Amino acid sequence: MDTIASIFSFITTPVSWVIVQFHSVYGAIFGPDTGWAWGLSIVSLVILIRICLIPLFVKQIKATRAMQTLQPEMKKIQERYKNDKQRQSEEMMKLYKETGTNPLSSCLPILAQSPFFFALYHVLNSIASNDTIGVINDRLLESAQKAHIFGAPLAAKFTDSDAKVQALGSTITDVRVVTAIMIVLMSFSQFYTQRQLMTKNVDTTVKTPFMQQQKMLMYVFPIMFAVFGINFPVGVLVYWLTTNVWTMGQQMYVIHNNPTPGSKAQASYLERLHKRVTQHEKTRGRGEKAIVKAIVAKGRDRNDFERKFINGLSKAGLAAQADGTVVKSEASTVVETEDGSPATGGAAPKRQQPKRQSKSQRQSGTAHGAPKAADESAPKTSLSKSDEPEDAKPGPKPAGGKSASGGTRSKAQSGQRKGPQRPKSPSKK
Repeated sequence: MDTIASIFSFITTPVSWVIVQFHSVYGAIFGPDTGWAWGLSIVSLVILIRICLIPLFVKQIKATRAMQTLQPEMKKIQERYKNDKQRQSEEMMKLYKETGTNPLSSCLPILAQSPFFFALYHVLNSIASNDTIGVINDRLLESAQKAHIFGAPLAAKFTDSDAKVQALGSTITDVRVVTAIMIVLMSFSQFYTQRQLMTKNVDTTVKTPFMQQQKMLMYVFPIMFAVFGINFPVGVLVYWLTTNVWTMGQQMYVIHNNPTPGSKAQASYLERLHKRVTQHEKTRGRGEKAIVKAIVAKGRDRNDFERKFINGLSKAGLAAQADGTVVKSEASTVVETEDGSPATGGAAPKRQQPKRQSKSQRQSGTAHGAPKAADESAPKTSLSKSDEPEDAKPGPKPAGGKSASGGTRSKAQSGQRKGPQRPKSPSKK
């Protein structure tokens, strides 16, 4: 413990000073020696730390999204070098370097608040040992020792002896009941936070070992909190439970308003966004515009949920613009197929291409079972070529019953336009 105290001694004084400042505020309301004054001081310390860590949390989200984007490439590398683990690791590191992705970025908030956690642990342990620390003098030390949270002293632990607990003005039953409930709540909040991340905010189109690793952490972290929690003072349990609840709420906000592409949360978000946009016929706020702008910029790379959203706007007579706005569309409704290619739909009829006629149909003058008389009754136009050349003069029929234009018929036929033609007279041989 002395080693930990020496390592984090540079931060114990600032942490104790912050707690004392909050205690002076809450002590004026609830009383200086109450558990509410000291407990809320610890809660306020957590909130202050987490607000300062918001930039790191944003970086964590970006790192997690980048890792999920790289999942297909990582899967290809794993399949290509599945028999060569060393080459596989080298290619993975090369991929991280090329894309500027750091897998450890997702752990930044936890690593950043670890010094505060250990500093608070050392402050509370000093209170339990009746030692002054930082700016906590003898008067504040006596006040903190009198503070109880639901009957459990602020510095008591689950593993403390009955004599030590009685010296702090409580009973071993009260301490163990309170600490057990807080450990269960702390483990459950950690489990639920990780579970909602895995079930709602993960791209379900890829299955990689990274996903299995995150799923394993969903069960490992709560067990670790339960095991180590019995050695934490009540004040530290308050700190860690508060930070878990903050993380859970913060993550719920992100999943609800900025979900991961391809996740179930994105499908739910785009359904809500589609209802709002079609109702107001425009996007409201920078957040909605940023989401629509990102979807439009993807083009053919959109996933099924994003393609469904664009198609829904088209069917409603709206069109998403490149700047994230939505305007009314007077053009024909155009939807996208599963592969991202445009396909005409909605009220606009699909254009039918004429069927190509076979040689026998062209010779017999019928198309799709139409009678020959239909073509014969059609008037001639100036563009259609006659069976006889223009310079052919009427004359007597030569012997043998052959037409005088027989020599030029083949030339005239070669220049005819496609489509139904006048029927040919059967050749007489």
